[in-house]
Amino acid sequence: MNVFCLGLSHHTAAVSLRECFAVGGDESATVTNDLRAAAGLTEVVLLSTCNRVEIYGAAVDPSAAMEFASSFLQCRAGRTADFARYEGAAAVQHLFRVAAGLDSMVLGETEILGQVKDAYAAAFGAGHTGPALNRLFQQAFRAAKQVRTESEIGRGAVSVGSAAARLAASALGDLAACRALLLGAGEAGEDVARSLHSRGLMELLVANRTSTRAEALAAGLGGRAVEFAHWRDHLSTADIVIACADAPSRLLRAAELAPFLAVREGRPLFLLDLAVPRDFDPAIRALSGATLHDIDALEAVAREGESLRAAEVAKAEAIIAGQVAEFVRRGADRPTLAVAA
Repeated sequence: MNVFCLGLSHHTAAVSLRECFAVGGDESATVTNDLRAAAGLTEVVLLSTCNRVEIYGAAVDPSAAMEFASSFLQCRAGRTADFARYEGAAAVQHLFRVAAGLDSMVLGETEILGQVKDAYAAAFGAGHTGPALNRLFQQAFRAAKQVRTESEIGRGAVSVGSAAARLAASALGDLAACRALLLGAGEAGEDVARSLHSRGLMELLVANRTSTRAEALAAGLGGRAVEFAHWRDHLSTADIVIACADAPSRLLRAAELAPFLAVREGRPLFLLDLAVPRDFDPAIRALSGATLHDIDALEAVAREGESLRAAEVAKAEAIIAGQVAEFVRRGADRPTLAVAA
C-alpha cells in the first residue's frame, strides 16, 4: 500500500509552530504543485486548517517521499519540525479518524469533514489525485458518515465558538455587561458570535473585510457592523476582542494596543486569537490590563464532558477499524471512477 500522511496537528505542535507551516487558500494550488514535484508524488492532497497541516500522498516509495516532503515544508517555512508520519494502513486509519472528528481538538465536531472534502475536491479538480487517493478519500467520507449515523459521538460536544464564549465568561464573569468586537465573519466567526449572544452578551460589534457579511451577521444577532478599516477605534470600549480574520499579517501589535489600554481606567480586556497564522502579536501578553489567548487555549475547555461520551467514542473507533480493514482487504491501488465530493 503506497499511501502516506505527513504533518503537524494540535496534538504534536503548538500554534506558534503550526502557523509557520500553514498554507492559505490563495497559495494552496502553488504549494501543492511545488510539493508534488519536489517530493516525486504520484498523487497528493494538502489539508491546512487551524489545527493541522497534513500532506496525504501516494508514491512508489512512501518513506522517501515523506523525507522529500518534510524537507520541502521545512524549507518553505524556514523552520524545523518533527512531523507525524503515517504509512499504509496507519495513514488510512488516521485520515478516517480525522474525517470523523475523532482527532479534532473538539471531539466529534463536524467542520473538519467539510474541510477534508474541500481539500480533496481542490486536489481532484487540479488533477493531483488518482486511483489510490480517490478511493482513500471516498471511503473516508463513507466512514465519517457511518460514525455520524451509528454513534452519538457529537452528542454534548462543544463547538469552537461555544468553547471561546465559555473561556471569555470564565475570565470576565457575566457577559450581560460586556461588549464584544469580532474580527472576521466567516464560519468560525459566526459560531463565536452566536455563542456569545446565547450567553446574554450586551453588545456585539462585527468587522469584516466584506461589509455585507458583517452587516448580515450583526443584524441577525441584534449587533452592529463596523468598518474593518476602523475596528481599532473600538478598542477603548470593547471588553472582548476575538480574531478569526485570516489576515496576511498581524492585525494588532503590542505597541498599537498599549495606548488604548492606558485610557480604559483599569477595565480588563480579553483577547482571543482563533486565527492560524495568528492575527494578534503574542507580545500583547506582556501588557498590563490585557489577557491574550490563542486557539490552543480552547483545548481544555473543549475536552469537558468527553468522559460522558466514552461509550460513543469506543463505538466510533470500532466503526473506523472496520472501515480500515475493508479498505486494506479490497486493496488500496485498485482503480476506481472518482467524483469529487
